[in-house]
Amino acid sequence: MELVKAALAEALRLLRLQVPPSSLQGSGTPAPPGDSSLAAPPGLPPTCTPSLVSRGTQTETEVELKSSPGPPGLSNGPPAPQGASEEPSGTQSEGGGSSSSGAGSPGPPGILRPLQPPQRADTPRRNSSSSSSPSERPRQKLSRKAISSANLLVRSGSTESRGGKDPLSSPGGPGSRRSNYNLEGISVKMFLRGRPITMYIPSGIRSLEELPSGPPPETLSLDWVYGYRGRDSRSNLFVLRSGEVVYFIACVVVLYRPGGGPGGPGGGGQRHYRGHTDCVRCLAVHPDGVRVASGQTAGVDKDGKPLQPVVHIWDSETLLKLQEIGLGAFERGVGALAFSAADQGAFLCVVDDSNEHMLSVWDCSRGMKLAEIKSTNDSVLAVGFNPRDSSCIVTSGKSHVHFWNWSGGVGVPGNGTLTRKQGVFGKYKKPKFIPCFVFLPDGDILTGDSEGNILTWGRSPSDSKTPGRGGAKETYGIVAQAHAHEGSIFALCLRRDGTVLSGGGRDRRLVQWGPGLVALQEAEIPEHFGAVRAIAEGLGSELLVGTTKNALLRGDLAQGFSPVIQGHTDELWGLCTHPSQNRFLTCGHDRQLCLWDGESHALAWSIDLKETGLCADFHPSGAVVAVGLNTGRWLVLDTETREIVSDVIDGNEQLSVVRYSPDGLYLAIGSHDNVIYIYSVSSDGAKSSRFGRCMGHSSFITHLDWSKDGNFIMSNSGDYEILYWDVAGGCKQLKNRYESRDREWATYTCVLGFHVYGEQGRAEPHVRGPRQPRDQRPIHARRLAPRLAGRQGRQHLPVASAGRWGRGAGARHALSNPLPVPRLLPRRLIAAWRDRLARRRGPAPPCPSLGRLFPRLTSRHSRSRISLEGANGAPAHTV
Repeated sequence: MELVKAALAEALRLLRLQVPPSSLQGSGTPAPPGDSSLAAPPGLPPTCTPSLVSRGTQTETEVELKSSPGPPGLSNGPPAPQGASEEPSGTQSEGGGSSSSGAGSPGPPGILRPLQPPQRADTPRRNSSSSSSPSERPRQKLSRKAISSANLLVRSGSTESRGGKDPLSSPGGPGSRRSNYNLEGISVKMFLRGRPITMYIPSGIRSLEELPSGPPPETLSLDWVYGYRGRDSRSNLFVLRSGEVVYFIACVVVLYRPGGGPGGPGGGGQRHYRGHTDCVRCLAVHPDGVRVASGQTAGVDKDGKPLQPVVHIWDSETLLKLQEIGLGAFERGVGALAFSAADQGAFLCVVDDSNEHMLSVWDCSRGMKLAEIKSTNDSVLAVGFNPRDSSCIVTSGKSHVHFWNWSGGVGVPGNGTLTRKQGVFGKYKKPKFIPCFVFLPDGDILTGDSEGNILTWGRSPSDSKTPGRGGAKETYGIVAQAHAHEGSIFALCLRRDGTVLSGGGRDRRLVQWGPGLVALQEAEIPEHFGAVRAIAEGLGSELLVGTTKNALLRGDLAQGFSPVIQGHTDELWGLCTHPSQNRFLTCGHDRQLCLWDGESHALAWSIDLKETGLCADFHPSGAVVAVGLNTGRWLVLDTETREIVSDVIDGNEQLSVVRYSPDGLYLAIGSHDNVIYIYSVSSDGAKSSRFGRCMGHSSFITHLDWSKDGNFIMSNSGDYEILYWDVAGGCKQLKNRYESRDREWATYTCVLGFHVYGEQGRAEPHVRGPRQPRDQRPIHARRLAPRLAGRQGRQHLPVASAGRWGRGAGARHALSNPLPVPRLLPRRLIAAWRDRLARRRGPAPPCPSLGRLFPRLTSRHSRSRISLEGANGAPAHTV
């Protein structure tokens, strides 16, 4: 749009320069060609210089026009070296436009000084007497309208550029805020969500081509995963044939070996299956103890494209994916999985998270669906095959236990049938949830419910002697009931010796049951670990217990349990590393502040902050750590005693970043109130006092970094600003960002800047320098170009005429001579339309509406019009 506006303004400007004075004044003596001292006709004041008209416009060839150099001291760009070469015309300016400088304009390449305002000639007043005849008055009004339209376009473009806060310009003195500078080869521009971001190239880099085009040779490999997802998931803890414990967190399936390999508590190690693209929600282990099935939920990738739920069957020894099941067949996610046991794990049963909780049976070797049916609209929490009969499938969940009979369809996709029989509670109270069940060796089924009861289910055979059609059908009913826990029962586990383990929620007890549901032994899980979520039997008498506070415990009922894996229970936001030790600290929405030992992969200590922690940073001495909270409050804690040594409040909005200076003399705190608070800190870090505030961001602070000397700060905000601050000089904002391009920084945590330009920014760069060829321009410049394949643009604008609404065609005052103009974007559009009219030799059809291209022109100058005339003299279009 800016290109079209400026192009029309350029045409109108050249209209004034090229028309002979005789045609305007009624004289038959034409003005000498090329006379730069062309006097303006009466009533036609000089408008603006060509450089002002062409601001914000990219051209293929610029008309070389001379302009006087600007006054010294107004340039806020890079310093101009002495004896430098001339400025090439048509180079890209700071605001994305082009500017031209005269051949005699001194200055180095890429430096464009502010233009002097045009010298206005003495113009007669509107009501003053004129020597022109009455016949020339309409022509003078015509000229004034054309000049007014050109000025309007210039003012509108300037107003739009000043409408919002422009983070791209390099603010200098008070008189240079509106100036555009061409910084050739020293800056790049990238677009982030449609917003341009300008970054200055360090002086040591001569061109972007010198930078490596690919990723760095160094790569990262996953070493350790801290945490276990037990808070909101089930079927998430199993022991493989190799003795490794398999569980999941996020999109990673972890294989943990408690007793072998260096590194973890008790000498454990980890391996990881990373084939999933979104969060894993359930697991199932094949009867061979080697193959594992894991189901993931639906999500989106980094580009925003949807990811469909799917089940992966993979080898736990090689970590290679063997089969991908159900891609596109599940909705929302995979809720429960189970392998069949009677036929060596040939089939896999899957329940998805759709409204109908579709139950399907799959052939594991071929990845083929054999049967599918809607199970229930209530939540399904567990599924399993009968270990002695693969045709019997059991599901449980909200207020139900369903027994499914699968028949036929083996080897034939989709031909199997599933029939449901609902468990009958009879005289027993129906619980709200039945989260778990287990098959006993004698064929009975034990279920644990939300009332703390363990129910024994048996099958009653059909009786043909019972009155009714077909007699009494086979049913499943409750045989016995035992009250086992206070609160819900989350897990049941059948041990190798035939006993059953149950894990309670509210009472956190782990109970071993013998035949007849007789309690044999029990143990209690410490309160800070949470309730029992899952139970797995390890080697010998060892047990693995997963808890609702995302901890993995190891031990037995006699000697108790100790944690081997721990993690946060909610979103993790704050992270910082110790300056001298292999330790790091985390905080998050679970209000826990945790210090981790990177060598032993264990939790050193944790405390309750009582509020949500969002950011943290160690003092360079490592003696204290600062933590920012979501209420505007920040704390300083002693890392040894864990005591709070300082408690300060800055504002009432959340804090997003805290950062100590490299020398430890200052502490910077970025808040969501758009302010960076600076504190001076004592040598031990225990005491602090307000030093100043950095105010200038238009959105909340997201990241900040200190310079190596501890005197400057680079900061990013939520609206993609990059600002620099002189802290030692009084927390002042550095107006000229160009001066900070070679500054060395102690850390690089800011996500915007040339240091993280990378391949994302280089994909569509906007390099500040000479205009690029049309086929090499970035997408944001090419998308405005017309699609006129095979047509060469003309160098002449057909005709522009002006008049008033309501007048006929005979009242037009058209100029017969075509005007040569530069190769601008509207020239291509108009010339192509002119060719089309010349070939047709008929009435000119309307061209695309200029009202949509110039809404401001048509709205503010509603009483004037601009017409484009075709090759045959007929008006092509009028606005």
